[in-house]
Amino acid sequence: MTIKTNLILLVFSFSLLACTSKERTSHASAEWPEITQTAKPWTRWWWMGSAVDKENISSLMESYKEAGLGGVEIAPIYGAKGYEDRYIEYLSDDWLEMLEFTINKADSLGMGVDLTQGTGWPFGGPQVSLENAATSLKIQNYLIEDDKPFNTPIVFQRRSENQPVAKLIAVMAYDENLQSKNITEFLGKDGKLNWNEAGNWQIKAIFLDKTGQKVKRAAPGGVGFTLDHFSKPAVDYYNSYFQNALSGKTYGFRAFYNDSFEVYGADFTDGFFEEFEKLRGYDLKEYLPYFESDEDSEIVRRIKSDYRETINDLLLSNFTKNWTEWAHSQSKLTKNQAHGSPGNLLDLYAAVDIPECETFGSSYFPIPGLRRDSADIRNVDPDPIMLKFASSAAHLTGKNLVSSETFTWLGEHFKSSFSQMKPEVEQAFLAGVNHIFYHGVTYSPEDVPYPGWLFYASLNLTQQNSLWPHFNEFNQFIARSQSILQTGKPDNELLVYWPVYDVWAEHKGKMEMITVHAVDEWLHPTDFYKQSKKLMESGYSLDFISDDMIANSKVEKGAIKTSESNSGKVLIIPETDFMPITTLKNLIDLADEGAKIIFQSKPKSIPGFSSELASSQAKFDQLWESLNFENGKSEHGNGHIYLSNDIQSTLEEIEILREELVDTGLDFIRRKTNDGTYYFLVNHSPNTINQGISLNVDSNQLILFDPLTGNRGMLETKKMGNKTMIDIFMKSGESIFIKAIEGKVDLDLPKWPNYNNPENSVDISSNWNLTFNQGQPSLPSSQAMLTIHPWTDQEDQAADDFSGQATYTSKFEFTKSVGKSYLLSIDKVNESAKIWINDQYAGAIWSIPYQLDVTEQLQNGSNSIKIEVANLMANSIRYLDRNEIEWRNYHEINFVNIDYKPFDATDWKTMPSGIDGKVMISQYE
Repeated sequence: MTIKTNLILLVFSFSLLACTSKERTSHASAEWPEITQTAKPWTRWWWMGSAVDKENISSLMESYKEAGLGGVEIAPIYGAKGYEDRYIEYLSDDWLEMLEFTINKADSLGMGVDLTQGTGWPFGGPQVSLENAATSLKIQNYLIEDDKPFNTPIVFQRRSENQPVAKLIAVMAYDENLQSKNITEFLGKDGKLNWNEAGNWQIKAIFLDKTGQKVKRAAPGGVGFTLDHFSKPAVDYYNSYFQNALSGKTYGFRAFYNDSFEVYGADFTDGFFEEFEKLRGYDLKEYLPYFESDEDSEIVRRIKSDYRETINDLLLSNFTKNWTEWAHSQSKLTKNQAHGSPGNLLDLYAAVDIPECETFGSSYFPIPGLRRDSADIRNVDPDPIMLKFASSAAHLTGKNLVSSETFTWLGEHFKSSFSQMKPEVEQAFLAGVNHIFYHGVTYSPEDVPYPGWLFYASLNLTQQNSLWPHFNEFNQFIARSQSILQTGKPDNELLVYWPVYDVWAEHKGKMEMITVHAVDEWLHPTDFYKQSKKLMESGYSLDFISDDMIANSKVEKGAIKTSESNSGKVLIIPETDFMPITTLKNLIDLADEGAKIIFQSKPKSIPGFSSELASSQAKFDQLWESLNFENGKSEHGNGHIYLSNDIQSTLEEIEILREELVDTGLDFIRRKTNDGTYYFLVNHSPNTINQGISLNVDSNQLILFDPLTGNRGMLETKKMGNKTMIDIFMKSGESIFIKAIEGKVDLDLPKWPNYNNPENSVDISSNWNLTFNQGQPSLPSSQAMLTIHPWTDQEDQAADDFSGQATYTSKFEFTKSVGKSYLLSIDKVNESAKIWINDQYAGAIWSIPYQLDVTEQLQNGSNSIKIEVANLMANSIRYLDRNEIEWRNYHEINFVNIDYKPFDATDWKTMPSGIDGKVMISQYE
């Protein structure tokens, strides 16, 4: 590939990112933004055993396109038993041929492709030599007592005979005052220590060991050691391996992908002590007794903070930035999950092109009627604030896309509905996510019997899923939402400093892995979290900012610009134990330029350890005292620095206004375009919200966009100073977009209907017929119903076992009035319904509240109605297990339940399926 070609492809890749914000602002103000490739949801696409072929790739991708997916992320993993003859070795010529075919097919369909840079996870494989494999620090302790001979040989104590002998780094001696001596030179090749200085000594033999971790869930040709992410030579070799494998052709996928940091026990690398001394200014080996201690003392906290900061520096420079630079040289972008790593999440996310977070488990939403069975969910409590580390990094560095691995272990296999997915994905949107990746879809060839090949931790939204024929309806909701959420730029007024040095100063343990599963330890107890949560709940929009981001910010017209496309009005420093003096200087410099900065309190200390700690702390204190606060305020240059424990009161004092709409129970996020402001409003409260609300915008024209249906309409507005008032009616579970237009634009849109109080309602629940269209294990007999009801629990075992689609039909008389709106409502849908009235498709109902505007399809007089319902796979899977029909037979982990135990659906209860309760049509003004 030529340099010119590389440059053209890289510019094209970045243009895909840029167009999502720049091009869409040119559309007419009242139109939905264009549904682009990136606006549609993408999916992780597991290639089991890489047992793929062109015919199935082609047909599957066509079905993905039809279902509304915008792209796939290829992830080769272990394979299904009995199909070994179809396996293709990873990166072999045959495998690369399949990759090329996939990319070309995707291109012909207008879809995109990303590629996991390896198989399974984390990075690793057969190309990773023992030298380049993940590394750990092992310290063996000995005691020398005064006047007693020491004859114990100092040799590495292997865990097993197969474990390689670790490399000796040094032997250190520490006296009773923990003063150290390097006595490595006195250790003989036989392990005998020829050193006998008087006194009682701790002896520490320091070894460079290998974790021995292999790639998890590796595909054929991908088995091997996990990579040493802290070693630049190791990362360079790993990248060059892929560069060589992909050379010779232009593979037009968009991005390389890296999954969450699941490198267990890797806490060291060759040359670490030298790098540590270069970066921190002292020899860590001299302080190992403190490093190994869990004592809650100042020196232990400072030593461990320096160690963790060094680990972060190596991960950031040797892996993340290095990897991204290499990918750009190959005309590719990078997409990365930083969570789970031992580094500064904000800086790690910021170092890639598309930061990716993860929704793991099921959140509790108090939406009436939303199913949440405790037996079907993992014992986790997802926190959307965790998602904001990725979105903040993207926002503050001017990157438009924030992706999310979505619905990982949302619920037990085969029991997750669109209605459960919707609030989870809305919560991600509210946190700044705008590029959804499903977790996910498994490649399954046509000849594999039901339920096809499945991945053990997946939502299993495959073409075999009974919900698949309705999947496009859910995907349209996401695509419409993301078309707006990728438009313009974020509109967050606050920047909140994340004091990562407080996290690094934890006295327990060695590494500090910043994971989604340990937020109760490193996140929830902090003032950073408490203040951020309080401010968001009060109606403020915010992003998190790191020390490095502060250093790279500037001030224009009083706004703190973190990039050319992002700025904040105020920078908030929550209560902080440790802050570098350089950060305090940078904050004061921003104030000099005109910024507003609020400290909750004085940062207590500078981080880390050094021989000049006292003098450095004195300089920090002196710099702080120079602020000369009077009544909690310091005028500094062109800006102001405030000292206040009541941050919200100070924000009000300086006229940074909150969005009062949150007092109703609504949640929101804003996007700013060149012709107005979008609000995404979500009602996850248990109540219907029916009242006036204010928006912090000055606008005479507001358009409501319904992401469920694509409908639009004008809202009546009332001005109150610089705010705009509207009446809002949102049932629990609903979400809408509102666009506040700047200036006056001629808009030819109808008024949005007032669905508040129905003028009258007609019950059409009587006299229905039910026929079964397609599904597993067989089609039950048709049913006639005096009153519509579910097809399950009616003493029909075939119906109880059925998963698929069935159609309810009926006829009814109706009096339709001109100029009125009509809403079809169903008490309960299990789980998704497509509606036809008078043979015209009206739309789908799959989320709470179960309702649909049918004004256009309804006619005066006789009407026909058809409701196609798709239920869950659960009942048919139970049938397979009860009849001992083998369907899960995979290498590696095989197939487990949500608690990682062997999966068995034999004792499952029947999942309700079909229409439950009344079917009504209501008339509105």
